[in-house]
Amino acid sequence: MKNPLTNLNWKQRIALLALVLGLIALFAGSPYGGSRVSLDTKELALMVQNERDHVSVEQLADWIIQGRSGYRLLDCRSEKEFNEYHIPSAESAPLSSLSDYPIQRNEKIILYSEGGIHASQAWFLLAAKGYKHVYLLTGGLDEWREKILFPAIPENAAAEQQAQFTKMKEVSRFFGGTPQTGAASEQTAVKKEMPKLPATSAGTPAPTTGGKRKKEGC
Repeated sequence: MKNPLTNLNWKQRIALLALVLGLIALFAGSPYGGSRVSLDTKELALMVQNERDHVSVEQLADWIIQGRSGYRLLDCRSEKEFNEYHIPSAESAPLSSLSDYPIQRNEKIILYSEGGIHASQAWFLLAAKGYKHVYLLTGGLDEWREKILFPAIPENAAAEQQAQFTKMKEVSRFFGGTPQTGAASEQTAVKKEMPKLPATSAGTPAPTTGGKRKKEGC
């Protein structure tokens, strides 16, 4: 029988590795408790491969801009990191305290951390406790920073790239970010200061990250 892991790209394999490490930590003397559970590893691999357990940063940004409800965004980093910067609407839910965090089983939960490791471990914790509507923010805060706060475009961008960048500039400014253009977008030394508060000026039309508005869901 063909192993589903062979079809995963490198990012998906890293994500799966993070989940496996999270599972090991979860049941090997972790602070989460030691109750045993059974998870379908083949189903897990397919979920990672098809990203059925993921929400993109663009999708999340659109939900926030449109003021949608029906989900909870949990930041699994430390309280100090959360206070320094967090995605608007997020709640501070450090990994070490997530086991007792007040979450209803019928709620849709989106988890994120810096790059995704802690969020992946949190996903395992909640999956082990029987939560069925838990999702990971693709790329975590790293991808939010790169694509939402500081979107970049090269000097000789194609027309399609320019159109996408025009749209993402509005999104970036909505969240207090700084679009990176021209030579500056290619200079890694350019200082990218994280916004203190999201830019949500009253009376400003809300930009959208794409297409028709649709219901929340994954």
